[in-house]
Amino acid sequence: MINRVLIRIKVVQMLYSYLLTQGEFKLAALPENSTRDKKFAYSLYVDFLLLTLRLSGVRLTPAVRSIPGVDDNKYLQSNKVARSLRQDSDLKAAAKDADFDEVFSDALIADLYSEITRSAVYRSYIRLKNREITDDVKFWTTIVETVFAKNAAVLAAARRCEMFTAAGFEQAIAMTVNSLEQLGDVNAMYLNARNSLNRSLDKSYELYNALLALPVEITRAEDLRLDAARHKFLATAEDLNPNTRFVDNGMVKALAESEELNSWFEEHPFSWNDDPMLVRSLLDQITSSDIYRNYMDAESTDLKADCDFWRSVFKNIILPSDDLAEALEGMSVYWNDDLDIVGTFVVKTMRRVADTDRRGTLLLPKFKDEEDAAFGGELFVDTIDNFEQYRDLVDRFIDRRQWDTDRLAFMDVVIMAAAISELLNYPAIPIAVTLNEYIEIANAYSTPKSGQFINGILYSVINYLKNEGKLNKN
Repeated sequence: MINRVLIRIKVVQMLYSYLLTQGEFKLAALPENSTRDKKFAYSLYVDFLLLTLRLSGVRLTPAVRSIPGVDDNKYLQSNKVARSLRQDSDLKAAAKDADFDEVFSDALIADLYSEITRSAVYRSYIRLKNREITDDVKFWTTIVETVFAKNAAVLAAARRCEMFTAAGFEQAIAMTVNSLEQLGDVNAMYLNARNSLNRSLDKSYELYNALLALPVEITRAEDLRLDAARHKFLATAEDLNPNTRFVDNGMVKALAESEELNSWFEEHPFSWNDDPMLVRSLLDQITSSDIYRNYMDAESTDLKADCDFWRSVFKNIILPSDDLAEALEGMSVYWNDDLDIVGTFVVKTMRRVADTDRRGTLLLPKFKDEEDAAFGGELFVDTIDNFEQYRDLVDRFIDRRQWDTDRLAFMDVVIMAAAISELLNYPAIPIAVTLNEYIEIANAYSTPKSGQFINGILYSVINYLKNEGKLNKN
């Protein structure tokens, strides 16, 4: 039931939420009324963070010279600490005013890099098979405390600063360690994002089952209404002998008796009884509609006609209902965004009811197959792990005369990164399918011009990847 269209939307939503906050490194502010110690500490603190970036192979500007070895170390380049520091706009702004080049020469950086790569902590770090943010944080805090703090050349370079104080040097080390340790919280954010993605997909399937149960609850409400009319004091002939075609609907009976649906609700308790006003409101909208009148006035009915009636009711009354949208919003933060897509699968299931060969398997499975079940998680993880690489691909084809890459709509960047991940990692998915799906997501979730913009950039990325031999599909 949960197809790749919905999975892509969920992945993009969770990527946006996570990537927008995962780099929530907070550059410490320069304290007001700072002493000489504090001013020097803050200046050196910024330089230490920039040094961490430089040793990770990150060059914030093209003007920064390449240093052999430093710029091609796959272990340090892939660390998540550097990624978070690189994305921080406050650090980028501070870097423009920092005296980093005056403090740390290329020769000193090369020596520090050599010392780091010979250290026991580095050897232990690169042996880790699945490095998490906590491993990256532990590695760099150890380097700051054992290399930055104790290297004689680093201290000598710091002493050349006019504002140098020994106390300020120690404060800078402490401030750097403290800021890096705060990044450890990103690991919890990552796990929460992964869990939120899984939970969101689970909730989509819950919505599917809940919507299938809605006709049953609406029909029960009408049955109770008819029964109350029969027993009122001055019942009319119509009250005593009503047209029961609606309450006898064969599709509703099939859903009410479905072992699959009932078993699902036994394991996942849910009931529309908690919102009787919604059920009554939808019932009133249905019974006052032309769809209802035409159905009730027809000469005869059969299971197919019963299914067609409810399909029409869902498409024209229930799914567009503001009352339903309001109710779903109160039930789950995920459901309003899911309603249109999940609704199409509910309508598809209603068509299946008329197929007597499917009567034992009315419900669509949660996922079509194991590949679809794994698709969302794999796409999410790969996009995060390679986000900087994919962002660089996007930036390569931005016309800087018209666009400032730092001011692109972040949702556009996330959508393009996810699309590139899919292009590179799923050879069975045609390029046109990937392009169309992510352009549609952009049109729905980003700016009015995003679809056209993303289309142009992704075409350039695709041609580049093909020319580089990294993309071999049509």
